Amino acid sequence: MEKPDLYSTIFKRKSIRKYDLTPLDENRLNKIKDHLQTLEPLHEDIEIEFKILSPDMVKRRMMRKAPHYIAVFSDVKEGYLTNVGFMLQQMDLFLSANGLGTCWQGIPTLKKEAIESSSLEFVILMPFGKANETLHRTSSSQFKRNPLKEISDIEGADDLLEAARFAPSAGNGQPWFFTGDEHLIHAYYLKPNFVRGLLTKKYPPIDVGISLYHLKLASEHFGRETEIIFGDPGNTDVNGYDYVASLRLK
Repeated sequence: MEKPDLYSTIFKRKSIRKYDLTPLDENRLNKIKDHLQTLEPLHEDIEIEFKILSPDMVKRRMMRKAPHYIAVFSDVKEGYLTNVGFMLQQMDLFLSANGLGTCWQGIPTLKKEAIESSSLEFVILMPFGKANETLHRTSSSQFKRNPLKEISDIEGADDLLEAARFAPSAGNGQPWFFTGDEHLIHAYYLKPNFVRGLLTKKYPPIDVGISLYHLKLASEHFGRETEIIFGDPGNTDVNGYDYVASLRLK
């Protein structure tokens, strides 16, 4: 499997829900396992573990079956959900660019044996395999996304923010907002209301981690040096949103 330019994949990937259930060959699976070990973390101090599981280890509930699943386990620390989103999206794009379908799935869970195989907390699943439907979008018009003006008030960084805008999110909720300027971009996620928070509170931090990776990838595609920093964003609080991280660009 190649390590292609993932930037272009942002604008054609889609969530695949119908799979050819034929397992991938061992050589290809080994290359996927090897690539999982190369993913860049958002937080270096958070322990995270990726396991490739067979479908008999997954409680799918109402979701369609796939031949393979990436299960993500993590230490529970501040920022761990955003870290999961940032890292697993690298795998999402890598698999899509190499001709395989993927889909973020928060509804399925694991059987007891799989949960007990790690000392870390199970977070989320990503099924993958050969698609039994069209793998890629053929036009950006096929994405249903909010316009840039609804996810950012930054001027002069549309090329970068467009990549973040196309990121996948739970229920296509797009809970992110970016503010700052073309040299320092602050990332936020929408705080869910009480009812929604009871059901989906873990997803917005994951979603903004996904979009933050897209933003970083786009910045590097256009030749900018990047550094992700954390801490006080200064006088840039966004009402109704929680601050996550900032991307410094040179």
